[in-house]
Amino acid sequence: MGDTGTAWSAFEAAEPEFAATVRERFGQHTHHALATVRRDGSPRLSGIEAGFRFGELWLGMMPNSRKALDLRRDPRLALLANPGPGTDMGGGDVRVSGRAVEITDPETVARYVAAVGEPQPFHLFRVEPTEVVRTWVDGDDLVVRTWSPGRPARTLRRGNDDSPPCQES
Repeated sequence: MGDTGTAWSAFEAAEPEFAATVRERFGQHTHHALATVRRDGSPRLSGIEAGFRFGELWLGMMPNSRKALDLRRDPRLALLANPGPGTDMGGGDVRVSGRAVEITDPETVARYVAAVGEPQPFHLFRVEPTEVVRTWVDGDDLVVRTWSPGRPARTLRRGNDDSPPCQES
């Protein structure tokens, strides 16, 4: 699978505060939800541990797991941070959409294993984000902050009525 060139580190460089919020949100819990595309085109939702190392977002998976095979065939994914217990969502709903790039380079895999202690064998994927979104409630407003490569982040605020959302600067 080819490299699309959009690294997590590019998001961090473009939007350091937003990226820190996303990392903090993922760090609140170990297990998250990963959506992949099945062979027939339907979605598959799986539990996953996601981690940030070496300036990148990584996914490690058991050998030949369904989600790993999905990503090898079609690298598109969506990753949702665990919302946690209750209804407050611990600072908002955070999700990353993008592509998974399988890493097979022995040196990179060994570096990752040394840092994480991942049981072997396993599949290692680096996430290349195409969109990062945080949604939270502020008073009576629903607030959505989004980032995509090559575009500045934008924030939309929507009230609890039928008026259209307004974009903040």
